[in-house]
Amino acid sequence: MKPISDKDQQVTYLKERLQIFLQVLDAIDPETTELDDIDRLIQMMDDLEQKMDQFNNR
Repeated sequence: MKPISDKDQQVTYLKERLQIFLQVLDAIDPETTELDDIDRLIQMMDDLEQKMDQFNNR
């Protein structure tokens, strides 16, 4: 996959990733959520932050 260099595409990509995160967060049942589920959410946020940093440095 080639890097996204267009700023509009970068913003669209980040918005889509954030939307996916929000959907996953919405689907979580607090009564049955396990530590692994929380860890996956944290990893998703870390990945999103890393991608934002990459885009800012281009």
